[in-house]
Amino acid sequence: MSEDSAPGPEESPPAPRAGSREVWKKGGRLLSVLLAVNVLLLACTLISGGAFNKVAVYDTDVFALLTTMMLLASLWILFYLFRTVRCPDAVPYRDAHAGPIWLRGGLVLFGICTLVMDVFKTGYYSSFFECQSAIKILHPLTQAVFVIVQTYFLWVSAKDCIHVHLDLTRCGLMFTLTTNLAIWMAAVVDESVHQTHSYDSSHSNTSHLRLAPDPERAGSSVGGDCSCNTAICQIFQQGYFYLYPFNIEYSLFASTMLYVMWKNVGRLLASSTHGHGHTPSQISLFRETFFAGPILGLMLFVVGLAVFIIYEVQVSGEGGRPEQALVLYYSFNIICLGLMTLVSLSGSVIYRFDRRAMDHHKNPTRTLDVALLMGAALGQYAISYYSIVAVVVGTPRDLLGGLNLAHALLMIAQHTFQNVFIIESLHRGPPGAESHDTTPKESCHGLTFANVDALHTLPACPPTPRLVGTSHGLTFANIDALHTLPACPPTPRLVGTNPGGPQEAVAIILAPRSHWRRRCLKDMSLFLLLCNVILWIMPAFGARPHFSNTVEVDFYGYSLWAAIVNICLPFGIFYRMHAVSSLLEVYVLS
Repeated sequence: MSEDSAPGPEESPPAPRAGSREVWKKGGRLLSVLLAVNVLLLACTLISGGAFNKVAVYDTDVFALLTTMMLLASLWILFYLFRTVRCPDAVPYRDAHAGPIWLRGGLVLFGICTLVMDVFKTGYYSSFFECQSAIKILHPLTQAVFVIVQTYFLWVSAKDCIHVHLDLTRCGLMFTLTTNLAIWMAAVVDESVHQTHSYDSSHSNTSHLRLAPDPERAGSSVGGDCSCNTAICQIFQQGYFYLYPFNIEYSLFASTMLYVMWKNVGRLLASSTHGHGHTPSQISLFRETFFAGPILGLMLFVVGLAVFIIYEVQVSGEGGRPEQALVLYYSFNIICLGLMTLVSLSGSVIYRFDRRAMDHHKNPTRTLDVALLMGAALGQYAISYYSIVAVVVGTPRDLLGGLNLAHALLMIAQHTFQNVFIIESLHRGPPGAESHDTTPKESCHGLTFANVDALHTLPACPPTPRLVGTSHGLTFANIDALHTLPACPPTPRLVGTNPGGPQEAVAIILAPRSHWRRRCLKDMSLFLLLCNVILWIMPAFGARPHFSNTVEVDFYGYSLWAAIVNICLPFGIFYRMHAVSSLLEVYVLS
């Protein structure tokens, strides 16, 4: 039965039994995937239908479905936690690569912001409780409970390789993952509706009002007047719309962690974990940088915030100058994307001279990271190629069109080279894990000894030479063994024969030649991380040059271009935040 505990590493089941277990493992995964696909399609149908006026599906129906899914997922999580506490042998292994601390920390941060959003949402719907359905108030309260329970669950169980109730666990994890994806879709659709009506109201456009804003849908569903007229109601409404990006990222972060847990169900791990871990030393985390990357990244981050504020004021405010705001926006993005492309290329070139061995061990977390990077980049690729065609084929040939074309081309190049840099970094071994089949070609010039007579006996650098200090200088304890020592030491040590007394021997130890590469890679990772953060903030909090610049709107028509942007842009926004997580891992492991 699949519910039985899998044997530990000390047991060696016969071959037929192992084969049948592997077949049922695939069957259990298939069952959970089919469950997730059907639930996700049902949620997608209701969420997309509830966004349109002409479809007889109201947002109350969507809220009812999401509330039910969150309640069921919360109950399953509580069952999982109760089962693992009562049965300590249920989790015999823990995956060291799953759920790194920065991923769980980001989940907690986005979860807190989601709770604040739920407070604003509850306050908004409570402002006109008389004409609202009770499910609209129950939904944010249920989501708050779900976020708290799920965040605790992922914090303590993200590394679990559970070996009991295998099929039930797989189905529960997939259902919880589907719940997060449904919440993500609902948030994306709601934000797209909000952006569409903001565009329509600013352009006095009534021909595209197929999507209904929330108050209209509320009034049509219960027959009352649910206008938001009070100041506190408008504060709540604007507040929860601005907090939507954090809710979106929380759902996606939770989905990735749940997928890794699903892959680890029933997984057998060796006693010694292969590959690199996620726990860096404090010295390597805070000191081994040149500080050029963080400083330049912070400068671009601050300038980007200023550009974003100016853009929003000029485009959204009355009497603004949108063309100048677009020129400023595109100019900043071109400079930022150009620098990121050069830095990513430089990092890839540095890896050509890196002697660290490649990590080929099985790692579900890394496999998922690579797949998400490649898949999420397709959204921005699609928008960029549509923009390129519109600018090249379209009739206007002005400064704005040229900036738009350069921005689209650099966006494609930056995504490509950054993906190459991150993926190659994630597949490198930890520092010091040099490949055994490479012959060192550099001799070490990083050691200077007080005993000059011993220098001619030094071969290429030893890994850890032990220097014995005497009253007349420095000599090696075993000169005959020097020819057997391999190449360069990371940290040679000086050992004195009389530690209590003064030593006349002096050793000047310089960093090995590979050390500057590590510092450069750390600087590059921090620079790219900060740039990705500001490039996430701009579109996530409302910057839409795709509609402010009318080249694509005039070329494709508003309906088609809005569909392209609303479908592809959420993947581009997710790419930025996922790249931040991956670059933090690259920084730690460099």
